[in-house]
Amino acid sequence: MTLLMVRHGQASFGKANYDELSERGHSQAYQLGLWLADHRHQFSHVRIGNMKRHRQTLEGIQKAYQERGLSLPNADVDADLNEFDHGSVFSAYMQQHAHTDIVKAAAGGETRATGAMVYAALVAWMNDSLGELPETWHGFGARARQAADRLHDVDGDETLVISSGGLISRIAQAALEVPDHRAVDLNISLRNSALSEFHARDKQWRLGMWNALPHLHNARDMWTYF
Repeated sequence: MTLLMVRHGQASFGKANYDELSERGHSQAYQLGLWLADHRHQFSHVRIGNMKRHRQTLEGIQKAYQERGLSLPNADVDADLNEFDHGSVFSAYMQQHAHTDIVKAAAGGETRATGAMVYAALVAWMNDSLGELPETWHGFGARARQAADRLHDVDGDETLVISSGGLISRIAQAALEVPDHRAVDLNISLRNSALSEFHARDKQWRLGMWNALPHLHNARDMWTYF
C-alpha cells in the first residue's frame, strides 16, 4: 500500500489567523488536484487532519476532480495528523531572543530571516529549551507515529493524506531512521502542496518520494515554504 502525503497549500503566515489558505494556497491545491486527476490517481481512501487548511486543500483537489468528471472517497479526519502549535513554539523562541538580529528582522517580515528564525526555533524546541509548551518535541513525534501506524489499517492500494510540514517530516524521520535534527531539516525543506510518497513494508513506512511539485514545475513563482 502507498501513501501519497500532501502538505497543505500556503496558509496565512503573519496574519491573525494562520489556519486559512491564502489565495496562492487555494491555487496550489487546485493545480495539484488537476495533476492528480489527469494522471489518474484513483485513491481508495482519503485521510486529513482536522485543521481548516487541511480541509481547504482537500476542497481544491476535489474541485479539480469534479471538473474532470472524477470523484474522491469521503475523507476520514484524524486529529493526530494536525500540526504542532507553531505559534507557541515561535513565540517562545522570539521572546527568549527578542534582541537578536534574526528575530528583529523576522519580526519585520524579512523572508530570509524568517526562515532562519523558524529553523532556530525548531532546534530549540527539539532541545527542550523553550520552557513549558502545549506539546513537547518528543510528544509530537509520538503523536505522528500513532497517526502513521493507524494508516497501516487502511485497505486499498493508494491513500491520499493531507497534513502539515512538521507532521509529515516526523513520519519521514521515522521512515528514514534518522536523528531528530534531520527532522528539522526535512521540515524546513518541505514546500506548500508538495507530494511525498511512502510505501508499506513489514508494517513500517518507507520513503519513496519527497517534496515533489510536478503540478507547479513550470510555475516557480508558486513555490512557497510558508
